[in-house]
Amino acid sequence: MNLVLDNEYQQTLEALKERVRSAQLKAARAVNTELIQLYWDIGNTILDKQKNAKWGSKFLEQTSKDLISAFPGMKGFSSVNLKRMRMFANEFSTDEIGSQAVTQLPWGHIVELMFKVKSPEHRTWYAKKTIENGWSRKVLTFQIGQDLYARQGTETKKISNFAAALPAPQSELAYEVLKDPFKFEFLSIDDTAKERDIEEGLVNHIRDFLLELGSGFSFVGNQYHLNVGGDDFYIDCLFYQGYL
Repeated sequence: MNLVLDNEYQQTLEALKERVRSAQLKAARAVNTELIQLYWDIGNTILDKQKNAKWGSKFLEQTSKDLISAFPGMKGFSSVNLKRMRMFANEFSTDEIGSQAVTQLPWGHIVELMFKVKSPEHRTWYAKKTIENGWSRKVLTFQIGQDLYARQGTETKKISNFAAALPAPQSELAYEVLKDPFKFEFLSIDDTAKERDIEEGLVNHIRDFLLELGSGFSFVGNQYHLNVGGDDFYIDCLFYQGYL
């Protein structure tokens, strides 16, 4: 019996692909929530010990060295990032963390909120809007700079339950949640992530160089999938040049 790939099959395939993307995003969100909660807990511990323990002014630097030694694959334990964790615990209340809005954001988004939005109500609102609209970190920064909170109507400022909120799999936020290097390091798979980053950087340079050769030359994609005789192949870079 010959295989017939009709419209119904294509619709079924698209539904399965969407299901896979959704599952990937839910898994990434779960890991992100644990990471953000860990950062808040570390920051809270630092706050407490710096108030009560007599360990000296170099406490953060020593803690950073010892954590990096224990977890060499994690860049998140630099002294700068530990200071940000301390600020995170100091600036964000347990209620904000418990709202589930903030813990769905990548660490870079939270850093932007920490430094640029001081009102807890405003921070929660921006976190919710980021999830609803799938904002990347750059878009969030732009919206804060434009004081979007102040320009929105009072109805849109009402805070609701975030438990079911999930960014669309196609959104920029979903991409950043999935690709956040802090999560890769947290899961101790940083070597693979770095290899992919190196490949992506090389591909970008090659692509930009070849595209400068002139019009009629287009970049189709990298790791481009082809199925030949039932076998899967992936082309590192696929270009197309048209002739007039």
